[in-house]
Amino acid sequence: MNKPQDEKEFVAAPSPTEQVVEKPPRARVDDAVDPDEPAAKRERDYLEGFLAAKPADAPAGGAGGELQTAVVDALKEIYDPEIPVNIYDLGLIYGVEVDDEGDATVTMTLTTPHCPVAETMPGEVELRAASVPGIRDAEVVLVWDPPWSPEKMSDEARLELGML
Repeated sequence: MNKPQDEKEFVAAPSPTEQVVEKPPRARVDDAVDPDEPAAKRERDYLEGFLAAKPADAPAGGAGGELQTAVVDALKEIYDPEIPVNIYDLGLIYGVEVDDEGDATVTMTLTTPHCPVAETMPGEVELRAASVPGIRDAEVVLVWDPPWSPEKMSDEARLELGML
């Protein structure tokens, strides 16, 4: 059989079953330790003390404090009379601040200035915030800027209203 010079002869690779490949030796802990040296004592884990330490007593007031969380939870119990969603998830509460003396300031808005509960809602928010144990006094600051819009609602509120 004459093959043209351009054609090269190829040899198929051996099948994996035919090929005998030795596995490399596994690393062993004993291989890493020199038997002639005494066993090294493991140093104390530097994180052990850190993980065992108790967190410092955080003040009850202030951002992220227990009182602020309790006020937010209390405000989540107030529902808008026209929309079956609490006013916090509805986005009417712009901010909750609690100082170290236990005074709460709630910044809020209403859906519109002509809202049917414009006269009663701020008073209810103030009463609810003041009723939280540890709160000495509560004040509601009603603002109209920035105006409320549906974008201020939480995802839970949008889901409840079928807007997601």
